[in-house]
Amino acid sequence: MAITTALIKELRERTGAGMLDCKKALQENDGDIEKAIDWLREKGIAKAAKKSGRVAAEGLVFAAISEDRKKGAILEFNSETDFVAKNDEFKSFGEKLVALTLNHDLTSEDELKAFELEGKTVETHLTELIAKIGENMNVRRLKVVSTDGFIETYIHLGGKIGVLLNVNGEATPENIEKAKGVAMHIAAMDPKYLDKSQVTADDLEREKEIARHQLESEGKPANIIEKILEGKMRKFYEENCLVQQKYVRDDSFTIEKFIAPSTINSFDRFKVGEGIEKEEVDFAAEVAAQISGN
Repeated sequence: MAITTALIKELRERTGAGMLDCKKALQENDGDIEKAIDWLREKGIAKAAKKSGRVAAEGLVFAAISEDRKKGAILEFNSETDFVAKNDEFKSFGEKLVALTLNHDLTSEDELKAFELEGKTVETHLTELIAKIGENMNVRRLKVVSTDGFIETYIHLGGKIGVLLNVNGEATPENIEKAKGVAMHIAAMDPKYLDKSQVTADDLEREKEIARHQLESEGKPANIIEKILEGKMRKFYEENCLVQQKYVRDDSFTIEKFIAPSTINSFDRFKVGEGIEKEEVDFAAEVAAQISGN
């Protein structure tokens, strides 16, 4: 039987499975839609597809460094609940994902999902894990960094925050220890920029306008406001630019002075679920749904 677009569309509407999975299911079953549905169910694809629309805002951040410290990877792997994020299979899969990302120079979520592992794509392995555990999961974002200096990483709160730090300098034990301290600082203080040069004119103007309106509402005269704004902008840099921030463990140092003679090329900070709008869940309804198998 010919596998038509209309047939694929009907199967997709009935199961929620992806277009390619629906096409394969129909091909494997000579176009018989009922057998194709059973095939998708047996593979766990239909079950996983039903959960794919659910918000996955929990999970863990994973990081890895090459043996020579010249390359590092950081990855956010999400689940619906913190309970599943503590599951050993979830953790093991996340560790495998970040190792694959690092070792095979994968640069995007799509590349990672398409990568062949043990005869199946990573996306297929993920689908099977979703069907097995019963929650939606998602490879949300990843980053790989290479350097002529060295890489340091830090994982905070058991995986809720991860930092990847790219340092320009020699990977001596002393410099690595300093870099570890800076990575911990980044996790704690959440700097928005590396240094002043990364603050855009729009960002700076927005901060100035907010501060100006506050000062005007306090009745400050215009000539005084401009002088106060200069001080507030210096404070803005000190609070938001990593190299200008006071080191969290010893505020007699800025980060720039603390990490010397090394310098910082870049940093990435991933916090689980940041920017995802979480659903308000009716706990009783959720339990009832779990019991009924939905």
